[in-house]
Amino acid sequence: MKMAIIQSVERALKILDLFNEYETELKITEISNRMHLSKSTVHSLLKTLNEYGYIEKVSENGKYRLGMKLFERGNFVIYNLDIRSVAKKYLWELSRKTGHTLHLVILEEKEGVYIDKVEGSSGNVQYSRIGRRAPIHSSGVGKALIAFRDQEEINDILADYVFEKQTSNTLTNKQDFLEELRKIKERGYAIDREENEPGISCLAFPIYNHTGDVTAAFSLSMPTPQLNSEQFESLVPLMNETAQKISKEMGYQKGAS
Repeated sequence: MKMAIIQSVERALKILDLFNEYETELKITEISNRMHLSKSTVHSLLKTLNEYGYIEKVSENGKYRLGMKLFERGNFVIYNLDIRSVAKKYLWELSRKTGHTLHLVILEEKEGVYIDKVEGSSGNVQYSRIGRRAPIHSSGVGKALIAFRDQEEINDILADYVFEKQTSNTLTNKQDFLEELRKIKERGYAIDREENEPGISCLAFPIYNHTGDVTAAFSLSMPTPQLNSEQFESLVPLMNETAQKISKEMGYQKGAS
């Protein structure tokens, strides 16, 4: 039985969702227009959110922005993710060895979510940040997150999925994507060659938990010209070793199902 939605709570949450990395501050008029609500209704919602620290008003320009309470609560979620604390030391070690930037990602519904990032000494990958979402069809981590699941689960994830074109290299239909997943499952890792970000390529490996399920994935990112055959041959075994170490600490035993 579907539970009833409380309208005021839904509206408040939708207001929070209006803010992103590109629009960090919004006027009450902009919020009202996008929500299709009167200014008085929006003002009441903002006042409540402000009272509890989830929204704050900028005194200089009268606009609204997300409050520190969200940062506080977000950190509670992140620090309670066991995979993040387990993987951290291994990702730091791998980044130190390779000099490249690493990302740790989990699956949330039909997208990957970056939950940790280790900046490489080269510092040449700037696009990512913790909390950002990754499309499953165009990112290495996205593909690694779903390629090793059973076919029924993959079908559920891809039901009504939109294969949005990110770059000229992006796979944009289900048939090609399923074939890509088959290849990933065969070789054990995923590759993103400028499919998600122009000029950036990634290698990504799955991480398993104690039940034998993929609980996360991590990727190593670099400018495409650097991912030559020599680099490729040296990175794959290092990343595979890291994936095995993290999975083992998460309780994974080879052959688990």
